[in-house]
Amino acid sequence: MDNKLPLALKVNDLDNVATVFSNEAKAGSDVEVRDKKGNSYVLRLLGDIPYGHKVALREVHAGEDIIKYGESLGEATHEIAAGEYVHVHN
Repeated sequence: MDNKLPLALKVNDLDNVATVFSNEAKAGSDVEVRDKKGNSYVLRLLGDIPYGHKVALREVHAGEDIIKYGESLGEATHEIAAGEYVHVHN
């Protein structure tokens, strides 16, 4: 994987979001999503994601739980696409 890509970490296998650890996570750019087992893949961002915030790893449907660290953080209020910023607005 290209070390120059911004990094997003997925902590638990159940997670549908990852935390972005870069100030360079901008709309249209790629991030390297890495899990605790060392597996990784590239995800295209649909919007800017601030450092320390969440990105959707897959489509999340309205009413579905947002899962981080294997725990529910709340429910999606509307459809969220893979690569989209996940925060209180959605």
